[in-house]
Amino acid sequence: MFKGAMTAIVTPFTEKGSIDEEALRKLVEFQIKNRIDGLVPCGTTGESPTLDYDEHEKVIEIVIDAAKGKVPVIAGTGSNSAKEAIEMTRHAADAGANASLQVCPYYNKPTQEGLYRHFSAIANAVDIPIVIYNIQGRTGVNIETSTLARLAKEHSNIVGVKEASGNVSQIMEVINDLPKGFDVLSGDDNLTLPLMALGGKGVISVASNIIPREMHDMCEFALKGNLEKARQIHYRLLPLFKGIFIETNPIPIKAALAMKGMIKEAYRLPMCEMKAENREKLRKILADLKIL
Repeated sequence: MFKGAMTAIVTPFTEKGSIDEEALRKLVEFQIKNRIDGLVPCGTTGESPTLDYDEHEKVIEIVIDAAKGKVPVIAGTGSNSAKEAIEMTRHAADAGANASLQVCPYYNKPTQEGLYRHFSAIANAVDIPIVIYNIQGRTGVNIETSTLARLAKEHSNIVGVKEASGNVSQIMEVINDLPKGFDVLSGDDNLTLPLMALGGKGVISVASNIIPREMHDMCEFALKGNLEKARQIHYRLLPLFKGIFIETNPIPIKAALAMKGMIKEAYRLPMCEMKAENREKLRKILADLKIL
């Protein structure tokens, strides 16, 4: 259902800390102009933890409106509360989202049975497709392959997983054990090509905020079986894949976009500006790749 490069789009703020709607709309236009395959607002990169409920809804509405149906929008509407996740997902569906990205519940550390019941409750409450987001490093919990298989078997609208566990062995298990139509998407830019070579369908990308065309091209080559051309792009961009995680995401990618003049470099606490030495390292990477 979903394939290629999809951007986990940043949420730009004004200098006073409010959502910069004009900048967000321009980012969406830039993405579409450069052949991105989908947009994912209100994920980790979109600073969803610092958006209040109304702002969360507003960002999703803006991205859907700006996309104008040209690319699918997978709205980040997950929560560590099933009730809240259902409410946000219903709103996103009503606003026109094509699917929902549902992060594994964080902080409360549910069991595998708890994860199964959480995602089942959401799947039963909404009609739109659901992509589960597995990112143990942030949530403190890993959704196991057997739990994913159980969910996919029992809920036709659970259609894929964004895998950011970093566990290649587990990712191979998921690709091999889940039904053919179940989409496995990378959640790590530097693992996108390895994952696609194993049968993954694409990536929900941080890097594509600033290089959407290159990420689209790499994924397109991989999907068509031209791994040599995909590999050339991968290795050329590898310094950037590392550089945008030199500090906590989304700090470096927002700094990079600000260097390009595309957004103001504004964060909400506890996110803050990069260290000076890391900023210069990132600037050099961008300059070497002729992004600046």
